[in-house]
Amino acid sequence: MNLIIKNARIVLRDEIVTGALRVCNGIIDAIDTGPCSHKSAVDFNGDYLLPGFVELHTDNLEQQLEPRPGVFWPDPLSAVLAHDAHMFTAGITTVFDAVSLGEYHDGPKRTQILDMSIHALNKARSTGILKSDHKLHLRCEYSDPKVMDFLSPHINDPVLMLVSLMDHTPGQRQFTDTDVYRKYYKQGWSDKEFDEVSQRLITTQRSCAEGNRQMIVELCQQRALPLASHDDTLAVHITQAKMEKVTLSEFPTTLLAASLARKAGIKIVMGGPNVVRGSSHSGNVSARQLAAEGLLDILSSDYVPTSLISGAFTLNREMDIPLHQAIALISLNPAQVTGLHDRGEIALGKRADLVRAREVENIPAVLQTWSTDSPTSFEINQKNAA
Repeated sequence: MNLIIKNARIVLRDEIVTGALRVCNGIIDAIDTGPCSHKSAVDFNGDYLLPGFVELHTDNLEQQLEPRPGVFWPDPLSAVLAHDAHMFTAGITTVFDAVSLGEYHDGPKRTQILDMSIHALNKARSTGILKSDHKLHLRCEYSDPKVMDFLSPHINDPVLMLVSLMDHTPGQRQFTDTDVYRKYYKQGWSDKEFDEVSQRLITTQRSCAEGNRQMIVELCQQRALPLASHDDTLAVHITQAKMEKVTLSEFPTTLLAASLARKAGIKIVMGGPNVVRGSSHSGNVSARQLAAEGLLDILSSDYVPTSLISGAFTLNREMDIPLHQAIALISLNPAQVTGLHDRGEIALGKRADLVRAREVENIPAVLQTWSTDSPTSFEINQKNAA
């Protein structure tokens, strides 16, 4: 990919400059301030030029595979392609597809989605038509007795770059209050049914969770895979994560957990939707509150792909966080913590994963996306944007 861009507000690691950028063979090889007279350059007319976004935890693929509860899309490959398109048009050029390993109260559905996801992602990669660079993030429900059977076949997959430790048992982590579990999943259980479900899950968790978690940690340490601890709530969760050399605290549910994670040197990930909405949809700590306390390192789009750019611009507009720092939450920071040092910022020698954006009535819009891995770029209203 060769490209010249001019008249852009270029968001760099430490500042924003107005100028031009040149790409040669998919690599950024020149950044200049001031005017550019090159006739074939793409004229940004003052639009922002951002680094491509790096998404660590998205549920979007599962939503494409199961667009309605219990309804599975008959062609998983087309679901992956739709997911890829959603990511790319949202400016996400590197995506860690979060796939669940293990079941909750909903029976074998998760196993079915796992099989569909892995097979379809591998097939899509082999075609060479994916626009974004897709990595694998395995979410290990270590309270499931079969979780090691799910993880072991994939632990040496080269695209596996992140593993998270999860326990969604009633009474654990964000579900310390079992009534919260019941409200969250909205299954319409009677009191008797919920008691039966809870006791079954709690009994299973007690029988295997500790051993499974230890085995997962050991496997990941052997492969030097970054580990994330999911839904940290209590001080003991951070103490355990520190002992296990966990890198990320994903969606801590309390200010206490986030504060202790910071002291332990663990990076804090929160959801873009939490920032945009101003609160957690499940009643957990507000991402804006953590940002105000200096306890926010990375944003994830979670269940809304466009919430990455919206979240970053919201933090800039409503919380006075400098835009280059807010953009780092969705680009540089997630890239660095997962060892992807060839991307995440606009700098000489880095991949030309780039996003053109413009604010329309305080809403940031992605107009174009370029990726080193994609032979074409996505464009919206190219006639009006150029």
